[in-house]
Amino acid sequence: MRGIRFAPRLNERDKSMDNEDKINIPHLAMLARLSLDEAATQRAEHELHNIIDMIDQMQAVDTSDVIPMAHPLDAEQRLRSDQVTEQVDRERFQRNAPATAEGYYLVPRVVE
Repeated sequence: MRGIRFAPRLNERDKSMDNEDKINIPHLAMLARLSLDEAATQRAEHELHNIIDMIDQMQAVDTSDVIPMAHPLDAEQRLRSDQVTEQVDRERFQRNAPATAEGYYLVPRVVE
């Protein structure tokens, strides 16, 4: 993405941030149509760096022996049987329609 700079990996970043490590918060705020004062800009940059650091920490974890799963619990969804529980009275509903034919609603043509 042009104009957005992300922080390098956690282990490569030192405590003093130079211009390469800064996230372009004013540009992000402009894209999101937000008006941020200086304090909000600094807070947003700090929070985004924390998020990026957390993602870096999660990516550093070795998950090669972990089996992928769809849900953390061994639970099965209780499904009801697929049965018709009510009947639609089409004739009663179509009595209020301006025009019907063979069980279908007739509408004026809108595309020529």
